[in-house]
Amino acid sequence: MQEAAKPTVAVPAGMDDETLAFAQQVFQLVRLGDAVRLRPLLGKGVPPNLRNQRGDSLLMLACYHGHLETARALLEHGADPEVANDMGQKPLAGAAFKGFVDVVQLLLDHGADPESASPDGKTALMLAAMFNRVDVTTLLLNHGADAAARDLRGASALDAALALGAPDTPALLARYLPA
Repeated sequence: MQEAAKPTVAVPAGMDDETLAFAQQVFQLVRLGDAVRLRPLLGKGVPPNLRNQRGDSLLMLACYHGHLETARALLEHGADPEVANDMGQKPLAGAAFKGFVDVVQLLLDHGADPESASPDGKTALMLAAMFNRVDVTTLLLNHGADAAARDLRGASALDAALALGAPDTPALLARYLPA
């Protein structure tokens, strides 16, 4: 979920320089978490699922940067929490990775699937657990995330947490695994 320092947007055929500059400004508002300036633009028709050259949606960037009110504005204007970027990552995974429990809750409240996985099979729960995001791990488990799910390499959230030396999430996960 890395991004370029300068905001860039994929340029559809026929997009003029003025439209491109406007799209770049919208992405910058999202990166800065400026929900106050973003809301009127969404109300005037800026697509809430607009994506950049890497496929990151506005919502993905808001969630990855922990901008709760910006994410809320996008969701209220129809942003889809299940839109993945070009690497198959979804906003829930970005928020879980960064440990933004309030953003994770917002996404779950708006229909994000706690079980969705990237193409390599990693779930938001695995990301939260491996980086010892206890509150996010608990929230995901309480919303039905499967502690026993495995990625394409066969690793579970517990395996990932142990591999990275997470001090707290392994015991939490163990309580959700079959005996």
